Parts: sequence; C-alpha cells; structure tokens
Amino acid sequence: MIKPIQILIVEDEMIIAANISLQLSNLGYQITGIIPRAEEVIPHIDQNLPDIILMDINLKGNLDGIDIVLLIQKKYKIPIIYLTANADDATFKKAQQTNPYAFISKPFKKIDLQHAIELTINRLEEEQELQKLLKQEQDVLTKKQIQKQINIKRRNTILKNKELQRL
Repeated sequence: MIKPIQILIVEDEMIIAANISLQLSNLGYQITGIIPRAEEVIPHIDQNLPDIILMDINLKGNLDGIDIVLLIQKKYKIPIIYLTANADDATFKKAQQTNPYAFISKPFKKIDLQHAIELTINRLEEEQELQKLLKQEQDVLTKKQIQKQINIKRRNTILKNKELQRL
C-alpha cells in the first residue's frame, strides 16, 4: 500500500488553514499539522516530517514564512509551496531565493492548490529518481575503481613473482 503524501500547513488564519486541510484531505493527502506561528514549525517537523510544506509568507510573530523556510532548509530538504496574499515583486524575489516548488497567490481556487501539489509531487519523484540513478552510477564507478586497484595489485604481484623467478 502506498502511503499518502504528508503535508504540513503553516497558516496563521485558522479558517483558511482549516479549509485548505479539508480540501487536501478530500484529495487524499494526509495533513501532519496546521501551524499558525513560524516558531512552532521546526519542532513540529522534528516530530512529524512532512513530504511538502504549504507556507504562508505573512505570519504573526517574529519570523515570516520566508525566514522560517531559510531555517528549515539548513536542516531539511522539504519542498515548499508558498501561499500569500502579498504577491508584490519584492516579496516574490525574496521568496524565490529559497527555491520554492510553487508560489500561489490568495485567494486561490482548489484546482490551483491541487495543480501546485501535483507538480510538486512530480518534481519530487523526478528528483528522487535522479538521486537513485546518480547513486547507482556512483556505485558502478566505485566498483570500477576497486577493480582497477585490484588489477594493478595483481599486475604488481605478477611482476614481482617474475622478478623473483629470474633470481
């Protein structure tokens, strides 16, 4: 059985967060939590690692969504989808520096959210497949290097044996 994609919602407007949670649950996603403050995000992630984070940019408290994403990225590699009512250029450019998987302006439709998550899942699966292929390639290279070293040692041993036989 395939485990459902787990999504953390970081949103300080609880009505919006509950609506998002309901929509995503109806689409078959599992919600790991609804967090209203940036300071609560990392402790939650430490306990309930999500596959994707939906991050509101404007949060109550000392940190905004972009600030907390920068802290998350120091410890975890979790795809981020930003949600924001403030889609001005300065905010977008600041958010863009964190390399998000998507950026959704509020108010948004259910289909916008669904498409952003589906695209994120596709990108995540492609990245995981690429990592798998790179590891396999690295394993092959490592095996070739080991075999090359073994062949050099064998050659050296044969040469030494020939030298000893001449003596």
